[in-house]
Amino acid sequence: MNIKRLAYVSMAVLGLGSCDKFRVSVTDSGLKYQFHDQNEGGRKPKIGDILTMHLAIKTSKDSSLRDTQKEGRPLQIMLQTPPFKGSFEEGLAMLAKGDSASFFVNADSLFTKMGQPLPAGIVKGSDIQFVVRLMEVQNEQEFQKAQASAREGQVKKDADIIDAYVAKNGLKTVETASGLNYVVVKEGTGAKPVAGQMVSVHYVGKLLDGKEFDSSYKNSQSGGKPIDFPIGQQMVIPGWEEGIMSMRKGGKSTFIIPSGLAYGEQGSPGAIPANSVLIFDVELVDIKATPQQQPQMPPR
Repeated sequence: MNIKRLAYVSMAVLGLGSCDKFRVSVTDSGLKYQFHDQNEGGRKPKIGDILTMHLAIKTSKDSSLRDTQKEGRPLQIMLQTPPFKGSFEEGLAMLAKGDSASFFVNADSLFTKMGQPLPAGIVKGSDIQFVVRLMEVQNEQEFQKAQASAREGQVKKDADIIDAYVAKNGLKTVETASGLNYVVVKEGTGAKPVAGQMVSVHYVGKLLDGKEFDSSYKNSQSGGKPIDFPIGQQMVIPGWEEGIMSMRKGGKSTFIIPSGLAYGEQGSPGAIPANSVLIFDVELVDIKATPQQQPQMPPR
């Protein structure tokens, strides 16, 4: 994960539920907090450290806005300098690895700092309750090393999953150096697309269990028509870029894409779980010249 993509912490939330194990206290800046569990001697974070946590937010009416536990993965964020007195970031700096606590942040201050009006359902002058369980504290070097190790492990895991899927279904695939596997269902004609050209593509996307999560044939936004996009311009997932540039106009292929060339550890909430190997049935309907590639008409 690129650190620059780490989300602004104040909007990352999870409902974990609170308890009355310790009383609610108040810092000099006005931040109200309540510890649920404390790990004496645990590593405390510094500004710039990466925190891995389950995190929550509740309104004053006990309405949960998000739940990372239900999403199936913890949140990773960089600890920033508190943007205002009594902020959630101030609370995070109070924690140690293994701690869990609730922080009550003034809703008016929070949304004013974010430049947003109070959302419906949040009472003016009320507190937003953040509940956090701090699972890991890492500096940038430790974080990058752990991420690299996780990626390497996932590459091997994906390769084993793809090998098992190919063997189970008796497929004859072409495997590329990146780990992409594809089956040529129908050989097309003409040249293959090159980076910068517009391609027109029909597709059906599925999980390994066969569950369909997307289809251009059923896409209401496109009216069931093929989608057009420039190839080789990072407009689509890497597995598509590589797979489509192996095809010819009119051809059909099935891509078996490892998670690192698809949606990775982020997945697509509600549709694609984290670290999913994906199947795409793809038809390269057309290859269109870009405006720069159009033949020039002779002057009149």
